[in-house]
Order: sequence, then C-alpha cells, then structure tokens
Amino acid sequence: MKILTSLVVILLLACNAPHTQNATVQVDTTATIDSSKYPVSMVNNKKDLVCGMPVSAGIGDTAHYKGKIYGFCSQECKDQFLKDPAKYAAKDK
Repeated sequence: MKILTSLVVILLLACNAPHTQNATVQVDTTATIDSSKYPVSMVNNKKDLVCGMPVSAGIGDTAHYKGKIYGFCSQECKDQFLKDPAKYAAKDK
C-alpha cells in the first residue's frame, strides 16, 4: 500500500512540475499567394462571392461555372462556392 501511495504522489508531483522543454512552432513565412498568377482581369466577379472580399486584394484560387471564371481569396471560399455554385453565382448580378 505504501508503494502504491508513493507512486501516486510521485505521478502527481511530476504532472505539476514545470516543464523545462519549450515547444516551438515553426511557421513558413515564405509561403505567399502569387496574386500575379490570377490577374483581376481574368475573372468575372469584383468581389469574392462567398466572403465579399474584393478580388483586387488578391485572388487565391478560381473556379469555372457556367462559362464564367470566378475568383476567390482562398481555397476555403472556393470550396464553399462549389458546394452550391448556383446560390453564390446569383449574387453576381
């Protein structure tokens, strides 16, 4: 019983001890959207149809729908558009 109690105390103390190792998170700051890849003149919309951001701020991705090319600020907005393109394309009037 003393051994079990000792183990529990040691585990509790170890869990509450300050950790000496610092975890570091590395972020790739060199990754950027190449907005020159998608010039504003190639898309039919002035604003991202999902979030409303002006495409002149930068186009991260594009999608084709019913003969038009739509620009989006990000892959996430494009993915949302593709779930229901008729709904979002109706905003482009």
